[in-house]
Amino acid sequence: MDFWDVFWLLLIFIPLLLIWGFAIVDIFRRDDIEGWVKALWIVLVVFAPFLGTLIYLIFRPTGATREEREHDLKLLSDLHDRGKLTDEEFVEEKARILK
Repeated sequence: MDFWDVFWLLLIFIPLLLIWGFAIVDIFRRDDIEGWVKALWIVLVVFAPFLGTLIYLIFRPTGATREEREHDLKLLSDLHDRGKLTDEEFVEEKARILK
């Protein structure tokens, strides 16, 4: 392998492989994507790696992750406990987060 082969490998192939791996892991970890939709995304990304990953990253659902919602609810509860939010504000914000 000469210099240019290594250069292109490091510049193009490895980043694409990492992005492909991110897409696979992201599909499996998402709780907001249900059964068949998740299976179709996996099939698309596995059998058409470049195109499937590109399509997934462009059109992937942008819902908040469970950890983000938990963090927001904890922060909201803390603000309510300290008296910074009224009961009505707390209920409205909680409904918005859980929506």
